[in-house]
Amino acid sequence: MAGGRASSAKLNGEQEACLAKSQTPADKPAKTEAAGKVKRPLSENFIRVWAPTLVTALFIITFNVQAFEIPSGSMENTLLIGDHVLVDRVRFSPPSTYLHGLEPYRPPQRGDIIVFMSMTQPGLHLVKRLMGLPGDHLKVVHKVLYRNGVALNEPYAVHDREYDPGPDDWPNGFLPNETPEWAASKQQFLQNGEIVVPPGHYFMMGDNRDESYDSRFWGFVPQDHIIGRPVLIYWSYKSDESDYAATDMADRLKGLISVLIHFPVRTRWNRTFKIVH
Repeated sequence: MAGGRASSAKLNGEQEACLAKSQTPADKPAKTEAAGKVKRPLSENFIRVWAPTLVTALFIITFNVQAFEIPSGSMENTLLIGDHVLVDRVRFSPPSTYLHGLEPYRPPQRGDIIVFMSMTQPGLHLVKRLMGLPGDHLKVVHKVLYRNGVALNEPYAVHDREYDPGPDDWPNGFLPNETPEWAASKQQFLQNGEIVVPPGHYFMMGDNRDESYDSRFWGFVPQDHIIGRPVLIYWSYKSDESDYAATDMADRLKGLISVLIHFPVRTRWNRTFKIVH
């Protein structure tokens, strides 16, 4: 009997040990995890949650997006003087091998609004609408733009001025303020009274056709002059061209003070976060 009891006690002891082994791992992780949640510092939680978001936002701002202001009325009423826009700098860039498939690369298309480097003033950025791709035949007949023999319906185009035979019947009309370089080279691109866009170049026009100094006056835009495409108006402040004419520090400081004072009443709130198209 004693041996039986000893044997039974040994069995019970082994069962208790097994029970303890089976219960302890299940209990301990729960306690450890709970303790970990309580003891983890707030700063660590912030870094874990927000660090990837901040890094992604910094990458996008640094490499993909650039902010610009609209200083003239050549794109009215699509873009107004005082519109502050974010420009996608990647869309029209040559695809890179290491980011292939991750960035939305595509070539410029007819109708795209594009920011590009000026052909007449180094360092100056311009914004116009792309109206001619390489190979397109273009002409303007009494304010109507024809592309490849078809009259375009352009609801965005503004014509407020009286008929002017120079820009309004182009390229056959005389433009007194076209650049000498364009005047000298234009003839080689003429075919049957139309301009033919050469390879690797684009023809740009402002939506405010009567007030736009564009490809009619200075020629084509090379591919490597293109910066990007405006995608969003993040702020719009009611301004005129004279507000952007200031060059000395005193006038700029006065302009800044004026913006701070009139910010609530001169901000065009209805244009805030408006998509550009």
